[in-house]
Amino acid sequence: MEFGLWGDKALDFILQPHAEDSFINILEGSVRSGKTVAMIPKWLNYIMTGPPGLLIMTGVSKDTIYDNVLNDMFDTLGESHYKYNRQSGDLLVSWADADGEHVRRLKIVGAKDDGSERYIRGKTLAGAYCDELTLMPERFFKQLLNRLSIQGAKLYATTNPDSPAHYLYKEYITSEEKLKSGLVKVIHFGLDDNPNLGEEYKTNIRSSYSGMWFKRMILGLWVLAEGVIYDMFDEERHCIKPGEWNNTLKSRCRRYIACDYGTKNPMVFLDIYDDGDHIWIPDMYYWDSKKEQRQKTDKEYGDDLKRFVGDELPDFVVIDPSAASFKLECQGRGFRVKDADNSVNDGIRIVAKLLTQGKIHINRENCQPLIEEFQAYVWDEIAARRGEEKPVKQYDHACDSLRYFCMTMLPKWRKKE
Repeated sequence: MEFGLWGDKALDFILQPHAEDSFINILEGSVRSGKTVAMIPKWLNYIMTGPPGLLIMTGVSKDTIYDNVLNDMFDTLGESHYKYNRQSGDLLVSWADADGEHVRRLKIVGAKDDGSERYIRGKTLAGAYCDELTLMPERFFKQLLNRLSIQGAKLYATTNPDSPAHYLYKEYITSEEKLKSGLVKVIHFGLDDNPNLGEEYKTNIRSSYSGMWFKRMILGLWVLAEGVIYDMFDEERHCIKPGEWNNTLKSRCRRYIACDYGTKNPMVFLDIYDDGDHIWIPDMYYWDSKKEQRQKTDKEYGDDLKRFVGDELPDFVVIDPSAASFKLECQGRGFRVKDADNSVNDGIRIVAKLLTQGKIHINRENCQPLIEEFQAYVWDEIAARRGEEKPVKQYDHACDSLRYFCMTMLPKWRKKE
């Protein structure tokens, strides 16, 4: 990894000896502001000079830690200075100095839910690196703090903002007692704190978000998720114009069917074409068993899917991961099936970003249920006040189908900021 210019905040943070750091050190703020890039040399220095003992690196999963941090960290170290078992999460970092050769043992641990706490229970730790800290369950984080019992142990973390009701914001980032005592140190980063970003790029990334997402991802503000989730949806902007969708464009696309499975709830198939940059939805299937007063079987839905698809088979049918029986039905009919990634908030953010960028195009005539859901899909305000960020489970079936496709089939570079 080649490091570019350092901003003043990043440089001050990197150069401060870890002995002068707080017990909990959090870099928070906007996307692309240089938080992770500043943290990598800081963490490498801690690996080599921090108190002896086991170190932990954690995030949503081992894969996200690898993508967000380890890949660049290994590039910085060089192949001869680390050994990593991606399956077990065991990492050895080696280096030599005037005192000889050294090896430090680290453990990479995913923290996707409260149950992940078992992976660190009983461990005695000399330090921890937390990637995307707001996505870490409270129980896991507090157990991790308890494990940092070796003298001089520190925790270093990066995060984007979340809800102001989030435990991390209320109990740590804004706790006057913890900040004044030096237990916690928080450094806020904005886009202008990264001197490697050109003005054109900053203009482009600012235009990639709107509403709440703009306040969080660009301004770095901790704001409440409330109101309509996809408030950036605009029929005039996002609906396909006459002549825009044609056979020439269609021939350049890969085809997918995204499915939200429903028995008592609506069953949805979205007919999705992806040209590598823009997403086109010319048609959809929507069966509401309550409205129709008849519930269909998996076989009937399979027949409907076969008719809906026609002679041109899609590359994949992306299916709601809970729909095991319908998945088997589709496979039995020769469809290539992919279990959907059901990460709700990440998926909503990606769909919102694509809508803001004008990269989702919908056929107004054939896709009215999807258009209606965009206008009615809202955040659960009661849950938000408790610090939970989730949508109301209504008017979400077509939206869920689109989210499944974006999270599952889009390559990582298109999902990143």
